[in-house]
Amino acid sequence: MLKEKMEKALNEQINKELYSAYLYLSMSAYSQTLGMPGVANWMKIQAQEELTHANKFFDYIHERDGKVTLSAIDAVETKFGSVTEMFKKVLEHEQYVSESINKLVDISIELSDHATRSILMWFVDEQVEEEASVQDILDKLAMFDAKGHGLFMLDKDLGSRAFVDETQAE
Repeated sequence: MLKEKMEKALNEQINKELYSAYLYLSMSAYSQTLGMPGVANWMKIQAQEELTHANKFFDYIHERDGKVTLSAIDAVETKFGSVTEMFKKVLEHEQYVSESINKLVDISIELSDHATRSILMWFVDEQVEEEASVQDILDKLAMFDAKGHGLFMLDKDLGSRAFVDETQAE
């Protein structure tokens, strides 16, 4: 059974994951207006991943005989500037989520909740991958100054991303 402090923190994380999905859907829509269908695809896949993360927390709370409490999701931005500015915001957001996951690990350690700590380590690893993936895109954008053929090729590459539910790969 989950302790009240852990249950509350996990429910807050569900909200953050759902907010993340909403944010990436907004970025996907914005990317379409820029004529960047590949970037839009990447953002839409990212939104799907965030939904699976929210569901993983949702299911875990129930497995531990806890109560899921969903709360309102804050509104998100709808304009993000250039593709580079948008991916910088993605990196900042993923760093924020990483910090949030790390705080959950701290709570699990404080409460000697080894089961929750175990599942959280999956999220710690996932966040390392998320940040590295976004940094790789930012590095490529910097390489060709986010213009011309390089931007066209990156957009095409990002359009090939397909959704894989990594929460089920265990």
